[in-house]
Amino acid sequence: MYSLNCKGRLLSLENPIVMAVLNMTPDSFFPGSRIRSRDELLAQAERMLQEGAVILDLGGLSSRPGAQEISVDQESERVVPAIQALSEYFPQAFISVDSYRYEVAKAAMDAGAVIVNDIGASETDSLVKLAAAEGVPYICMHMRGHPGTMQELTNYDDLLTEVLDFFIRRKLECMHLGVKDLIIDPGFGFAKTIPQNFLLLKNLNLLNILELPLLVGLSRKSTVYKTLGIEPEDALNGTTVLHTLALCQGARILRAHDVKQAVETIRLWMSYASA
Repeated sequence: MYSLNCKGRLLSLENPIVMAVLNMTPDSFFPGSRIRSRDELLAQAERMLQEGAVILDLGGLSSRPGAQEISVDQESERVVPAIQALSEYFPQAFISVDSYRYEVAKAAMDAGAVIVNDIGASETDSLVKLAAAEGVPYICMHMRGHPGTMQELTNYDDLLTEVLDFFIRRKLECMHLGVKDLIIDPGFGFAKTIPQNFLLLKNLNLLNILELPLLVGLSRKSTVYKTLGIEPEDALNGTTVLHTLALCQGARILRAHDVKQAVETIRLWMSYASA
């Protein structure tokens, strides 16, 4: 299976792993994920690593539908000191920066990040070139527009074909620009309606023809809580169900707010898959 080179450190994806969400934002859609201080960040990261997280994914710009953009300086102020602290206290962790801005991602790389998680993968090649130059994995996510407009851009002639075609094209472009390790994220909730998210999840295995690691971000999203008529705070059980379905379809990385439960989901799925 896949092995990723993160600035000279190898990250194995022989078995599925958990990417833990660390939000340095005051307006993340799930209030329980919001971090307000350095001490809270370190305590949260320590707990997530103890529970089995392999990657710590840190972002400073909310990507929820309709989110307002902040300045590059504001995002950097949230992200860079946090990554420096994580690198110092948890050198064993693989840290990814969740940003679509070159300046922020470059500063994060200098601070200790070893993975670029780019939700704006269709907008520019600047972060692709950065990942290639830094020798780090690049996460390419499917989205249309930006968080402020994406829910107005959900009309597809054929969702599955368009998402697959997007990744076929981006794989070629990223490899041409020098990226050695590419991860794909279908972008659940990004320019997709809830029925479209379920259609994509049901047919997720189509993306396996790309022979690339597949990351899914389903944790506590509206696909769970709006379908069930609950709030994000109550969406853990539903998240576990969708994580299980994603693993059955070939997901290798679960991006999750709740690490313990995601790790347990993987362990049970692995026992089921090997029976």
